[in-house]
Amino acid sequence: MNALRNLWQRFFPAYEPLPAGIYHFTAPPDSDFPYRLHLRLEKNGSGLLIANGSTVLHLNQTAAEYAYHLIRQSPAEEVARSVSRRYGIPTAQAQEDYTGFTDRIQTLLDIPDLDPVTYLVFDRQEPYTDLTAPFRLDCAVTYRQIDMDASPFAPVERVKRELSLEEWQSVLSKAWEAGIPHAVFTGGEPTLRTDLPELIAYAEKLGMVTGLITDGLRLADANYLNSVLQAGLDHLMMLLVPNDEKSWEAIRAALAEDIFVVVHLTLTQAEAANGNSILERLAGMGVMSLSLSANNPVVGAELPALRQQAADLGLRLVWDLPVPYSVRNPVALELAAEDQPLPEGAGSAWLYVEPDGDVLAAQGRPQVLGNLLTDPWDTIWSNPAK
Repeated sequence: MNALRNLWQRFFPAYEPLPAGIYHFTAPPDSDFPYRLHLRLEKNGSGLLIANGSTVLHLNQTAAEYAYHLIRQSPAEEVARSVSRRYGIPTAQAQEDYTGFTDRIQTLLDIPDLDPVTYLVFDRQEPYTDLTAPFRLDCAVTYRQIDMDASPFAPVERVKRELSLEEWQSVLSKAWEAGIPHAVFTGGEPTLRTDLPELIAYAEKLGMVTGLITDGLRLADANYLNSVLQAGLDHLMMLLVPNDEKSWEAIRAALAEDIFVVVHLTLTQAEAANGNSILERLAGMGVMSLSLSANNPVVGAELPALRQQAADLGLRLVWDLPVPYSVRNPVALELAAEDQPLPEGAGSAWLYVEPDGDVLAAQGRPQVLGNLLTDPWDTIWSNPAK
């Protein structure tokens, strides 16, 4: 029996999955539409294909192999021959399947918010299941804030220090090696770190999609705005202070640049009556995406109507990005009680890293899963508190 098995394996070698790891592709500057693809290949040959740091496709072994060749820009004929040999199917069929796969991916990239299940016949899978790493790492690089009165909202008593540039680079490298394709820099006010452009550039050099969440006031300085854009920043969330014209001007300056901009509005009691006019002004400026919250439960009752108005104005609602600790954005309002359920995706689709490298399942949760600077990734990811 063993001799027969050895003979079979000699002439029909077992399928060997492609090397596990993370692979990425960035569209060249002359493309009609800028996009980025990340493929996370698992040890069993399956994979996750992430388009523009947002749309996630779960792929079986064959589809993951097609995605691997798409990212490597392999010629279709070469892909067809390789797949034909590996899976024992006709070359013509392999090439037809590969062309169909790449066409569907291109459609997904060309048409924002297209449902890949309804329109492109991809199978639906329950979100955030069977993940070996999150899709995103939220990096609170500092808890310092421009408004010193905001300090009570940040856990500065627990977090005693900030990682250095080199230490944050080590954290980002470990995250990339674990298969995390997306880093968002937040705080506090992250622009208070003089090395923020270097952090962005390092993450981009690794291959990550990068985002920044800021009050935006420093971005009104054209030189500083240019420095973060030149570092490779991919998307930007700016916190609007409606009664401060400098805040509006900073948003206007960012909108004039070639970068995806989300505006976050925390509604206060004083501004609740003006919510409709604020949204109309944002839409009139050309804002396309909006994040909404309230700073107390009474005002929170107004949010459903405002979200409907935002939809009527064509504003896309963003719900899963963190909000910095500040007077206007007290995270404790949403995560005040430890027994409250985590937001959907927290601890699985994304993790939160504090300024000293401690990892939390979500912003505002005190349970530390480990330290990304000093602890092995597997230890952090397997922590049952997650």
